[in-house]
Amino acid sequence: MADISSEIEFNKQLKSYETSIDGLVVYDLPVFGDNRGWFKENWQREKMTAVGLPDFGPVQNNFSFNDKRGVARGIHAEPWDKYVSLGSGRIFGFWVDIREGSATYGEHFTVELDPSKAIFVPRGVANGYQTLEDNTVYSYLVNDHWSPDAQYSFVSMFDESIGIDWPIPLSECEISDKDKNHPNLADAVAIKPKKTLIVGANGQLGRALQVLYPEAECVDRDSLDISSPDVFTARRWRDYGTILNAAAYTAVDLAETEQGRRDAWTANATAVANLARIATEYGITLVHVSSDYVFDGTAEQHTEDEDFAPLGVYGQSKAAGDIVVSTTPCHYIARTSWVIGDGNNFVRTMNSLAEKGIKPSVVSDQIGRLTFTEDLAAGIKHLLDNKAPFGTYNISNDGEPASWADIAAEVYELSGKSRDDVTQVTTEQYYEGKTGIAPRPLQSTLNLEKIKATGFAPREWKTALTEYLEK
Repeated sequence: MADISSEIEFNKQLKSYETSIDGLVVYDLPVFGDNRGWFKENWQREKMTAVGLPDFGPVQNNFSFNDKRGVARGIHAEPWDKYVSLGSGRIFGFWVDIREGSATYGEHFTVELDPSKAIFVPRGVANGYQTLEDNTVYSYLVNDHWSPDAQYSFVSMFDESIGIDWPIPLSECEISDKDKNHPNLADAVAIKPKKTLIVGANGQLGRALQVLYPEAECVDRDSLDISSPDVFTARRWRDYGTILNAAAYTAVDLAETEQGRRDAWTANATAVANLARIATEYGITLVHVSSDYVFDGTAEQHTEDEDFAPLGVYGQSKAAGDIVVSTTPCHYIARTSWVIGDGNNFVRTMNSLAEKGIKPSVVSDQIGRLTFTEDLAAGIKHLLDNKAPFGTYNISNDGEPASWADIAAEVYELSGKSRDDVTQVTTEQYYEGKTGIAPRPLQSTLNLEKIKATGFAPREWKTALTEYLEK
């Protein structure tokens, strides 16, 4: 139990105190008094976030008036965050962590609060209190509205295994019949963590993400059309903590046609704008996958802060999606290139041609690195697990940049064929006489220093290629 004084002290500085429960934080609030009474800023977003209070987006403010000393309420857990403070009086507050998977599950914390103190209670931490003075006004801000569809849980304040040292014996307290009948901690229902949603779950990256997030909810366009206005009411979005957007329109050449242009902008811009709006409104972390096609390919390596200069419709629509995602407070943009995974792709095509004894012509002036979905998904999970600063991160496999022709030759050699079976041609030569071809960036190599600085080390693309073909 923290040794934090409960006596009102005027003119204190705004400070925070960590507790034995992960995410449960006590705050000293400046209170200014004179012969008329006192004044305080009970909730001041700019100042409180500056000292570490999560910007949790409260939507409702509730008061509980207790007319006498010795009223006990709790212990209740809800699927939302709470910011608890007092308008008058004094309480003995008690909290128990019943969040599924929490490192501090089962821990309890107690402290006395008066109007000069407040506490932030993360979702799933059960909350209760005992009044120590008459006319105590208990206030709490919450970031969701009560719903019959939400998950609630309770813990008995009579459970001696928790080990709460009561200042007023519970036998002397006013307690509702409902609160008297809550289950002990051992029988309490844990509050589940917020959900993870994988959009585009049936694509190459979506399937790789499913391996790393087996508990995630998985949707494709048939089960959730994120481009539709109906998406805003299609889920109880407050229950979600992360959206992994692996959906995209990637038919680069078709995007140059009249219908393809519409489809590309619908999938890569309109739908992404809908997800960004949802993520912003409900405080969800949005992970969006970008492309090297947002650049014109003139830089030898592309950094995260390079200005957009897309050459075709596909790149333009992807750049639009990046811009709207960047306005979402909690976001990661994973920019990648030359994706290879579980599905039809360049490596599988080359391997099939090698097995059939076909000798292809492959472009040699487009330079970049392969990105295997296994590594891309791992990089995304690394950012989320390590709470890396929000923003854009290049994620591809590492190694010496190579042309498509070099990669094809590598596939042929690994398939037991000769590298010389692959004929190198320029992009201009390859597409000569063909119509409806979108412009391609010639340089697609992504600079990986930013993602490496977070502690993530992408595999060399040749190593990943060898393992991919062996599978």
